[in-house]
Amino acid sequence: MKRIVAFIKPHKLQPVTLALHKIEGMTGVSVTDGRGFGRLLLREVEKVFDFTPHVRLEIVCEDKLTETLLNVIKTAAHTGLRGDGRIFVSPVEMSVRISTGELSIHDC
Repeated sequence: MKRIVAFIKPHKLQPVTLALHKIEGMTGVSVTDGRGFGRLLLREVEKVFDFTPHVRLEIVCEDKLTETLLNVIKTAAHTGLRGDGRIFVSPVEMSVRISTGELSIHDC
């Protein structure tokens, strides 16, 4: 299993969400509002930007869905402008269902 964390522009949340709803086997997504900043090298001078709003999406999925999810998020969140966001993927080793205590070990 994989964990996908994507940081996108707030106005792109609806297009991304609509695109994710169309993926068969997608079980859910968590969304958090946040703020962050980036660095940019302009004419040999590093510029630090003020905090800007972003939306954080978190998805845990089967390995076979990872590439599809990445492509859907990347396409739906794309504006072509700097600061469109970033997507991170990491392995999930285990999970615990809180209601039952069921432990699942996932091959990485």
